[in-house]
Amino acid sequence: MIRVLVVEDDPVAAEAHRLYVERVAGFCVVGVVHSGGEVLRTLRHKEVDLLLLDLYLPDAHGLDVCRAVRAAGHAVDVIAVTSARDLAVVRAAVSAGVVQYLLKPFTFAAMRDKLERYAKFLAGVDRTGEAAGQAEVDSLLATLRSTDTRALPKGMSAPTLDAVIAALRAANGGLSAAAASDGLGVSRVTARRYLEYLADNGFAVRRLQYGQIGRPELWYHWA
Repeated sequence: MIRVLVVEDDPVAAEAHRLYVERVAGFCVVGVVHSGGEVLRTLRHKEVDLLLLDLYLPDAHGLDVCRAVRAAGHAVDVIAVTSARDLAVVRAAVSAGVVQYLLKPFTFAAMRDKLERYAKFLAGVDRTGEAAGQAEVDSLLATLRSTDTRALPKGMSAPTLDAVIAALRAANGGLSAAAASDGLGVSRVTARRYLEYLADNGFAVRRLQYGQIGRPELWYHWA
């Protein structure tokens, strides 16, 4: 059983992450903490294999927590769970020993994919003996880096989803499918599909907006 410590300052998100992890076979949550200081205290008293680590904590940046964990001699692995899309942060995360990077918002399927790949990698490197050669080492590392297209429904792409998310988050008054279509240069049907996907997974809320003439229009607001 792979023992996971969930590190997230938002109690609602922390509970969601805990529930997600517990749904994946072979994983168990040994604790949920909300700050960097709690991470170090917990590692002194509990056996932990994997940190599910938010990068923006109230008392420290997650990457500083990673470095402190390494300095204290803990060999725990880290999956960064964050909304940070800055490539400099991604590069720093790799340097700090982060093995996976999971961008918020994400679905259960996306987290399951990361955890299952990590478990497969761990099973490969925990075997006794030596690697047969370069191909086997490359294959093990590729297990962590590959992307499983099952994380999104068929016909949907991550770049388009990211664009819709960015537009929705920037729209203080919400977005209709028509407005998203015009702003992103996609069809109204495509825009509505992505907005409905976000709403179905709890990242957006639907609201009817009444105009002066005609039927009310469905608008989406970032949750």
